[in-house]
Amino acid sequence: MIVENNKNEATNSIDEELQKIENYIEQALYYARSNTVSKDYYIKKNKIEDIVNECIKKNKKVLIGEKISINIHNLDLCVNTDSKWIVFILNQILQNSIKYRNKNRQSEIEIYGIQGKENVVLYIKDNGIGIKRGELGRAFEKGFTGTNGRMANKKSTGIGLYLCKKLCDKLGIGIELKSVQDEGTEIRLIFPNNSYIDVDKNLTKM
Repeated sequence: MIVENNKNEATNSIDEELQKIENYIEQALYYARSNTVSKDYYIKKNKIEDIVNECIKKNKKVLIGEKISINIHNLDLCVNTDSKWIVFILNQILQNSIKYRNKNRQSEIEIYGIQGKENVVLYIKDNGIGIKRGELGRAFEKGFTGTNGRMANKKSTGIGLYLCKKLCDKLGIGIELKSVQDEGTEIRLIFPNNSYIDVDKNLTKM
C-alpha cells in the first residue's frame, strides 16, 4: 500500500523487486509441487483467450514499464486442461521473453493460436536476443542457463523452462522451442484434442 500510494522512482524500483520476489516464490512453490500434479489438477474446457489475458495481467506493470508491445490474436479457441497450471507455464515463457528482450530495438511479443484436426497449438513469439544454435537442445534441462543466463541475465536460475517441460509432460501437452540468435524465440504449446485421456495416462504413470 505504501508503494501504491507513493509513486516515485524509488517506490517503482521497490515494486519491481517485489514482483521479482513474488515470481521466484511462485516458481519455488510450483517446483515443490511438480511431482504431485495428480493431487492438484482439474481438467475442464478453458478458453485460451482467458488464460492468456490472465498471464498478461500478471505482467502488466513490467510490460508497460519496458514499453513491450503485445500482439494477441486468434485466441477464441478452447482446450481441455487445468487453467492454473497452464497460466503458470505461460507466465514462465512470457517472463523469459521479457528478461531476454533485445534492448537495442522495440520489443514485441506475439501470442496466437491455431486449431488443427488433432490439436490446438498456442504460439508465443518474441524478437528478443534468441538462443545459440548449439544450446537449443539443452534449453529444457534443469539448471541450464546457457550463454544468455551468464551474460544477459546473471540472475537466471535455469528452472523456468525445465518446469514448463516437466509440467507439460505430466499434463499431456506438447512443448516445442525454436530460436535464432539475435532474431528471437518461438515456443509452441500443443494441446491434443483428447487431453482428458492423455492426462489420465500420464498421471497414472507417475
